[in-house]
Amino acid sequence: MDFKRILRNLDWWLIGAVLALMACGLLLIDSATHSFAVSTGKAWHVQRQSMFMVFGIFLVTCSMAFDYRILKNYATKLYIFNIILLISVMLFGHSQLGAQRWIQIGSLSFQPSEFAKVFLIICLASFMDKRIEWLETFKDYLLVFAYIFVPFILVMRQPDLGTSLTFIAILIGMIFVSGFKYKWFFRLGIAFIALLPAFWMILKEYQQKRIKVFLNPELDPFGSGYHVIQSKIAIGSGGFLGKGWLAGTQSQLNFLPENHTDFIFAVAGEEFGFIGTVFIICLYMIIIWRGIAIAIDADDDFGTLLAVGVTSMFMFHILVNIGMTAGIMPVTGVPLPFLSYGVSSLTTNLLLIAILLNIKLRKQDLRF
Repeated sequence: MDFKRILRNLDWWLIGAVLALMACGLLLIDSATHSFAVSTGKAWHVQRQSMFMVFGIFLVTCSMAFDYRILKNYATKLYIFNIILLISVMLFGHSQLGAQRWIQIGSLSFQPSEFAKVFLIICLASFMDKRIEWLETFKDYLLVFAYIFVPFILVMRQPDLGTSLTFIAILIGMIFVSGFKYKWFFRLGIAFIALLPAFWMILKEYQQKRIKVFLNPELDPFGSGYHVIQSKIAIGSGGFLGKGWLAGTQSQLNFLPENHTDFIFAVAGEEFGFIGTVFIICLYMIIIWRGIAIAIDADDDFGTLLAVGVTSMFMFHILVNIGMTAGIMPVTGVPLPFLSYGVSSLTTNLLLIAILLNIKLRKQDLRF
C-alpha cells in the first residue's frame, strides 16, 4: 500500500478527535500546574507531556507499517512479559499515594499496570480468537476467566482498583461480542452481589473509605471526601461558559487536589464551563463511535475482539472518570484518556489508538 493510499484510508474522524483532546489536555495541564510553573520557573508537566505526545504520535505512525495480525504470534510472550512486569512492581517498585505501582529507571518512572491494559487486550483477543468456535457453554468461558485471573490479582495487590476494574470492563466487552448469553451475565451479576461482603473485606482501608465517602462525601469533608466536594464546586462554579483559561479559582488556588491528573475534568468544567465539557464529551463519543464501527467492520474475529477491547477500555475510563469528578462514581484513580497528565497513560492510549487505526487500514487494504 502506497503512502497516498494510507492517508486516504486512515480514520480521520478518530485521528481528529484524539488530536483535539490532546490539545485540550495540554491547555488544561498548563492551567492546572500554572502555580507550580510560576514558582519554579519551568512548565515541567507541559513539557514532559508534550515530549511523550510527540513520541506517541511517532509510534502510531510507525505502527502503520505493520499488520496488526502479527500480534497474535507474540501473544504468549507478551502475556508472560506482562506477568513478569507486574511481579517486578511488587518486588522493586516504589510507593506513591499509598500504592506501589511505579518502577523507577533513572529519572523516568512508569506505571506497568497502564501497559498491562494493552498487553491484556492483545493477549485476551488472541486467546479467545483461537477458541471462538467452541465457546458455546458457560463452562467453555471458564478458561477465559482463568486467563485474566493472574494479572487481575497482581494488579489488585499493588493495590490498583481502577486498573483491576478496567480489566473486567475489557473482559465483559470481549465475551459479549463472542456470544456470551444474557442469562449468564445475569447469573454473574447475582454471584457478584452475593460476593460483595467478601470483596469488601479484601479492599484496603482507604478504598473502603472512598466508597463510604462516595455515598456521603460529608462523612469526611476534609479527608477522603475533600476531592469530590472541591471537584463538584469547581464544575458548578464554571456555569455555562466557564471562568476562562487560567481563571479558575478552585484549581489556580490549589483547592482542587490532583487537578492535573484524575480531576482534570473538573478544571475543564470550571474554566470552559458547560459548553467546554460538552465539547470534550462529544470528542469522546466520536472515539467510541469509531471504535465500535471499526469492530463491526473488522475483517476477522481477532480484529473485532481487539477493537472491542480497546473501545471497552476507553468507555470505562471516560464514564468512571467523569462520573467520579461529578460525584456519581467512587474515586478509583482512573485517568481521563488524552486529558490527564501521565506519560504512561498517554503512551498506552496512543498505542491503543494505533491498534484501531491499523485494523481500519488493513480492512481498507483488502478492498484493493
